[in-house]
Amino acid sequence: MEKKIGYTQGTFDMFHIGHLNLIRNAKKHCDYLIVGVNADDLVESYKNKRPIVPLEERAEIVRAIRYVDEVIVTTTLDKKQVWEKVHFNEIYIGDDWKGNARWEKTGKEMEELGAKLVFLPYTKDTSSTMLREKLKEFYGARYEKKNKKENKKTEEIQDRKSTRL
Repeated sequence: MEKKIGYTQGTFDMFHIGHLNLIRNAKKHCDYLIVGVNADDLVESYKNKRPIVPLEERAEIVRAIRYVDEVIVTTTLDKKQVWEKVHFNEIYIGDDWKGNARWEKTGKEMEELGAKLVFLPYTKDTSSTMLREKLKEFYGARYEKKNKKENKKTEEIQDRKSTRL
């Protein structure tokens, strides 16, 4: 019997349980799992922001996961182009994308190539965007407090200087 090759792709910035769940569930469906890690320029082109964790580190984190057999750096969202390079049998994506026009089109393209699009359970309670927002809230509040203190000190120093004149 031929080995079933699976593929999934993502940014994997600020690696969290949702990422792990996707990769673990993907591995349950195949014999050999290839994970594409999106290049920084690609991420910036569709998210309008650069990842916090550099590409080399994100790829190394994913490579260290026992469910992953191979990591590739991806520079395209076009799964047909990726398939032409690695010839996977199945491609895995979170079921939060079900019904999305882009993924419906991708599913049809994969069928034409003899590959199958498989939707896996999406982890609802966490995402890199949520983590980024929490960090902004936490550090933003601390940053504002720090700035208020520094501004107050600056004002006090300026007041002392002006009373001396």
